[in-house]
Amino acid sequence: MIVDDSSLMRRMMKNILSRNGYNIVAEANSGKLGVEMFKKYRPDIVTMDVVMDNMNGLEALTHIKNIAPEACVIMVSSMGQEVIVRDAISIGADDFLLKPYDEDDLMGSLKKLNMSV
Repeated sequence: MIVDDSSLMRRMMKNILSRNGYNIVAEANSGKLGVEMFKKYRPDIVTMDVVMDNMNGLEALTHIKNIAPEACVIMVSSMGQEVIVRDAISIGADDFLLKPYDEDDLMGSLKKLNMSV
């Protein structure tokens, strides 16, 4: 599942994942919708933007981890401030990608987490 308020970033992420054999079960443009979609679809992997309206990615991550502590969530942000990364990891994020990322970055993150298709 891809959660990002930018349709361009969702499309880019979807293209990379699809090209590498991953099936996208849902997309959301806000943290709030991301949590709702997570409850409905229970995806194996969630990529979550940090900065979004209507519920930021850290809040959504907290909700998802409360629902399913084993959920695999990769946080994605253009803001690489150490405090944000530290907060995301302490909440339970499995990895953190900085925008702009490329296909190698994303696939490396998934491989590191043993999330291959």
